[in-house]
Amino acid sequence: MADKNDTKNPKWNVTDLPDLSGRTAVVTGANSGLGRTAAEALARAGAHVVFAVRDPERGRAAAAQVPGSTEVRRLDLADLASVRAFAEGWQGPIDLLINNAGVMMLPEQRTADGFEMQFGTNHLGHFALTNLLLPQVTDRVVTVSSGLHRGGDGVIHFDNLNLRGAYHPTRAYAQSKLANLLFTLELQRRLTEAGSPVRALAAHPGYAATNLQSHTANPLARLGMRLGNRLLAQDDVAGTLPTLYAATQDLPGASYLGPDGMGEMRGAPTLVGRSRAASDPVAARRLWTLSEEMTGVKWALGAGRVNVGTE
Repeated sequence: MADKNDTKNPKWNVTDLPDLSGRTAVVTGANSGLGRTAAEALARAGAHVVFAVRDPERGRAAAAQVPGSTEVRRLDLADLASVRAFAEGWQGPIDLLINNAGVMMLPEQRTADGFEMQFGTNHLGHFALTNLLLPQVTDRVVTVSSGLHRGGDGVIHFDNLNLRGAYHPTRAYAQSKLANLLFTLELQRRLTEAGSPVRALAAHPGYAATNLQSHTANPLARLGMRLGNRLLAQDDVAGTLPTLYAATQDLPGASYLGPDGMGEMRGAPTLVGRSRAASDPVAARRLWTLSEEMTGVKWALGAGRVNVGTE
């Protein structure tokens, strides 16, 4: 395992993952893109990897091509009933929870619970899932954000989180990725306060060629992203390195990992900066409170351990 001060290693790759035998990892959105690449790398390193996916058939097809110990469970982050069912059906420890799944720059849509789709899926779904599973998590939670958390308006629209009457695909995506970072910040604060050894970290892939960009609302943007994927982007293996580094290396809680190249677009995994808005502890606490209200999932402390319940 890398020294805690070695936060940048240009030679670090998936082949440098530590032996993860006996460990369990849950990866959301593991049937495709960066989630599948991360799941495969973790399984090759010896972990038992749970593919937490919306479409179990596609998940099984992906898992069948991954060497190692895997299983597939249904999880629709855009439906809180599905999130609760996943958590209620879970037994045993989770060493690594990788909050990877997400949607990007969609036409305006709503989740099953009426939330704006990008905020509801990328943030609220993972917020609820993490809190419901947290009593079983033993090591760390890694949430995938994006360099685009700086985009849009660069803020959380606290008075209109669902962006009703103010929707724009980029604004909604940026808000959801900013929420991922604020969630990580407040989660780590609460874990530290509770005396928990679990660490919360975040990562972003830089510019990685995946199928995520193919669902953007603007056809010209889709064309531009397809060209960018071919000409500029790094591959999905390189794109998943910050997530894998965050999941397996000895790093401080609330760390944010990304590529070390120009503009954090590509390169070796390293600690990276975040916007001022993403570093605001007051905003992080406010978002947490609102997220509890929206999802009905609460954090509770008791008997020296973390307990999480719902209402």
